[in-house]
Amino acid sequence: MKRTIRTTALVVGTLMATIGLPVATAQADDPVPRVDLRVLVVSDGGPSTDAIAAELEDAGTPYTEVDLNDSGRAAIDAGFLADTVDGRPRAKYQAVVLPNDNPFPTGSAEMAALVAYEQAYSIPQVDAYTYARPQVGLNAAVGTGYAGSVDGVPTEVTQAGKAGPFRYLEGTVPFEDNSPTVGESYAYLSTPVTGADFTPYIQATIPGSTTKGSLVGEYRHDGRRELVVTFVYNRYQQQYRLLARGIVEWMTGGVHLGADRNYFAVHVDDVFAADDRWDTVLNCTPGDVDCQPGAGTPDPVRMVPADVDHAIGWQNSHDFTFDLAYNASGSADHREDNGGQDLLADKLIADRGRFRWINHTYTHAFLGCVQDISVVPWKCATNTDGSTRWVSRNEIVDEIATNQAWGVAAGLPLIQGELVTGEHSGLKVTPQQPVDNPNLALALADTGIQWLGSDNSRDPVQRQVGPATTISRYPMNIFYNAGRATEQVDEYNWLYTSRAQGGSGICEDNPATTTCLAAPLDVATGYTDYIVPLETRIALGHVLSNDPRPHFIHQANLSEDRIAYPVLDGVLDGYDDLFTADTPVVNLRMKDIGTEMQRRTAWRAAVDAGQVTAYRIDDSVTVQAPEGVAITATMPAGTRHGGSAFGSSYAGRVSGWTTAGVLPYTLDLPTSADAPATTDGPYRTPAVTGAPTATAPRTKVPSGVVAQVPHSAER
Repeated sequence: MKRTIRTTALVVGTLMATIGLPVATAQADDPVPRVDLRVLVVSDGGPSTDAIAAELEDAGTPYTEVDLNDSGRAAIDAGFLADTVDGRPRAKYQAVVLPNDNPFPTGSAEMAALVAYEQAYSIPQVDAYTYARPQVGLNAAVGTGYAGSVDGVPTEVTQAGKAGPFRYLEGTVPFEDNSPTVGESYAYLSTPVTGADFTPYIQATIPGSTTKGSLVGEYRHDGRRELVVTFVYNRYQQQYRLLARGIVEWMTGGVHLGADRNYFAVHVDDVFAADDRWDTVLNCTPGDVDCQPGAGTPDPVRMVPADVDHAIGWQNSHDFTFDLAYNASGSADHREDNGGQDLLADKLIADRGRFRWINHTYTHAFLGCVQDISVVPWKCATNTDGSTRWVSRNEIVDEIATNQAWGVAAGLPLIQGELVTGEHSGLKVTPQQPVDNPNLALALADTGIQWLGSDNSRDPVQRQVGPATTISRYPMNIFYNAGRATEQVDEYNWLYTSRAQGGSGICEDNPATTTCLAAPLDVATGYTDYIVPLETRIALGHVLSNDPRPHFIHQANLSEDRIAYPVLDGVLDGYDDLFTADTPVVNLRMKDIGTEMQRRTAWRAAVDAGQVTAYRIDDSVTVQAPEGVAITATMPAGTRHGGSAFGSSYAGRVSGWTTAGVLPYTLDLPTSADAPATTDGPYRTPAVTGAPTATAPRTKVPSGVVAQVPHSAER
């Protein structure tokens, strides 16, 4: 990454007077400054500043970006950084993020303005990625330290890190090493300069020695605080995802708008039904639309009562709850074929309170266009005038309502407004059906559906379908038609190898979305050695990205070889190894996920439109937002609103949503809360004066990193 780093010598008092910022020394009767809860991100287009901006964006934390590559950008000067509101000094940004410790040319007035601003208002600065040298409190890496790859290198959180901004981490920060041929992380490892006020937070052993070198640390100097990061990263890498929360925690003192939690939910589709099985000879699924009509003999996969016991035991051991999406006709058909008996349904109904339940329609019928399956791939049937034949409104209503009535009669603990249609049908699916079935929205209104599952791989943006709001679900690449690991690997090889290697060639035909395997996986070991680690990493990446969207698998994956569990174990056991007990996985049901996503959309729209203003004066935070928009914030434990506790505990802080009743909304911080401090110590004031002033809307950060999505992430 191209970077420019300069060192600026300053005479503090003279400089502040020259550029128009107040001198740090405060008088007893001076009004306490107001600090706006907004972050300034100065970007050079590199992946590290982009990653921090993405964390702020995802959390809903207001920020303003200045792109150094934009010739028409605003100049960073005293007026850009600070002003006065109703006689009170105002710092417009609570933190500054730079590409490195000084990305400006020698003698830059902009860097001088930033330095003076940080000193005057005790504003922390994050150096998103810089190299070790005395100007950042570290010895030069060359000679005494290390500069090079840290792929797969074990790193640790220091005691200072555990007591400070990275308190939510158990103790290690694994650095990815996903490819032996691709360099993924470059770093500088070095020790603090003798006499420097430098505190390492994340460190690793310098190769060839027993000495620890800093990767993330705090440097205090010249009345300023810098978080010095000496490894490069992008927004998708696990090591960054683990540290992102702490970086924001450090720069804001744990007082900021927006929130970040780690979510994981797993929907199990087709419960009570039987899933058709992959045929390893025909390379298709007899009974389903990928096989030519009449090809092969269906050999369905269906859970048995022992699989229910296993699922309950697994849930108990992981403090986790599955969401079972059920098709009641599967039980009705089984009873008809087995003299009225269905031991699986009896077991599931007896243990119904151990799970959450979702209506998945009665027969799992395709509810979009009428499918013409006389050809592979299928196509939409047409009327005589050439128009698309659609499944009718009444047929859709019958599928939803019949399944709902069966579930109520069985005593399933349902929420009526939740629905996942079979194959997410009724919603658009390209290339065959590029629009929703126009009858779907009408049927959803008829049956009171509020939340509708969609496939994130083809419909990732939350949207309205009649009265219902979609909830995008991540498809785990554990195939619905596989109950055994060997079947999973055989189908995987078919999908992800070239024609020359005996595969389907789909990967060759779609190089933008899939990647061919270098060679077919070993059928005996490929699942454990390749697919499980890959799917675990992908799913855990979603968990660490403040992403509430659920994942989905199928009932076949909990039966026979129970192939889903190694991946789910990898996610949850891996998570427990990384995080402290006060930072648990948040396991929400479908409607709560939808509500979270809906609130985020409204909040981001208000922030982007410049309709949200928030600031801190002493131990009081004031937030102004549009009426009816839920406010999200992260605050120190003990924060109160109107005498009541704010939020709920997570990762050592409290966070949550609140619908602002009386505006502006005020939060009272505990007196022990971290406070931005002048050189004379933390400032205090008993009252808030002045009215909120609109700040610039958040500017969208163009992606500087190409997402490296593994070929099997979504299908």
